[in-house]
Amino acid sequence: MVSACLLGEKCRYNGKGYHFPSLVESLSGYSVIPVCPEILGGLPVPRPPCELKGGDGELVWQAQAGVFTEDGRDLTPAFCAGACNTLALAEKNGVKLAVLKDRSPSCGCNKIYDGSFRRRLVAGVGVTTALLKKHGIKVIAETDWSARRRNNDV
Repeated sequence: MVSACLLGEKCRYNGKGYHFPSLVESLSGYSVIPVCPEILGGLPVPRPPCELKGGDGELVWQAQAGVFTEDGRDLTPAFCAGACNTLALAEKNGVKLAVLKDRSPSCGCNKIYDGSFRRRLVAGVGVTTALLKKHGIKVIAETDWSARRRNNDV
């Protein structure tokens, strides 16, 4: 399973995707399921940027944190729905590994923004990453995938 935006799909909050030809090339030979948890949660493209407040994705599942727009709109239910739909897709397809976009409130694997909307990064995971990990699916960031491929560790 791979974040669809990393494969060039224009599903990011700003209506853009990423252009990572080396990532796409390194995935050849693997069965890849593109996924955008935010779209699976019913959010549109484009959509307002969101950040986690009160903690990371693990704390969202404990009802101690949430996902908000800069103007304070609570989109936590959509992010949770998207995570649940992503998990269902992963389980249906026997996914063992997900390569997700770091820094995202859904897919962040190592770092997320701190909720201040000042581009400050903190250690933590996104809502989808937390749920996938809780269910035994290994989740790594796109940069970790590239490093593992260079070291023949996948």
